[in-house]
Amino acid sequence: MQILAGQFKGRRLLGPKGARTTRPITAAVRKSLFDILAGRLDRAVVVDLFSGTGTIGLEALSRGAAMCCFAERDGVALARLRRNIRTVGAGERSLVWAGDVLAGLAGRLAGLGRAVDVAFVDPPYALSRTWSWRDAAGRIFAPLADALADDGTVVLRTDVSATVPRNVAALALERIKRYGDMQLAFLGLSGPGRQSRPHAADRDTDHG
Repeated sequence: MQILAGQFKGRRLLGPKGARTTRPITAAVRKSLFDILAGRLDRAVVVDLFSGTGTIGLEALSRGAAMCCFAERDGVALARLRRNIRTVGAGERSLVWAGDVLAGLAGRLAGLGRAVDVAFVDPPYALSRTWSWRDAAGRIFAPLADALADDGTVVLRTDVSATVPRNVAALALERIKRYGDMQLAFLGLSGPGRQSRPHAADRDTDHG
């Protein structure tokens, strides 16, 4: 695993140890994701929930984000995340939230004192297949919506079997990109001009 572009391009990263707790995103999907986000990352505040070893957040920092908050509870993944942050020299722009990602998220986000421009939500597939969207809305997506910049984006990665609601908390589904057995859902703040955007036409199917 390595950084694809930007300041840290080519730096090798530690991946997850085993696949039971984390499932790394492939390089092809990561490239597609960051192509979509091009122009949004310069000086951005990024949150990487269920960050694993930090591949996504560190790619965002490499491409110009001002800071990234990494949230992870697994001890092995946390150790590797911290090593990866040191490896690329991103310590001054990184904040690690260790422990239960879902506990006290609103307080952690409020403590930043800045709006979030891009948030990545990458729960284990087993969790996203079984979670209650009502519970997820209250514990994850409502706090993110409250902290999100007006033009901010939340990117949710799930198994393709997960049905993402068109509206969750104060967020509206804007686009879904599918890659094999995974999908990326892009959500933004709902409201005039956003709720009227078409959904079906944006449900692209990609293979990467």
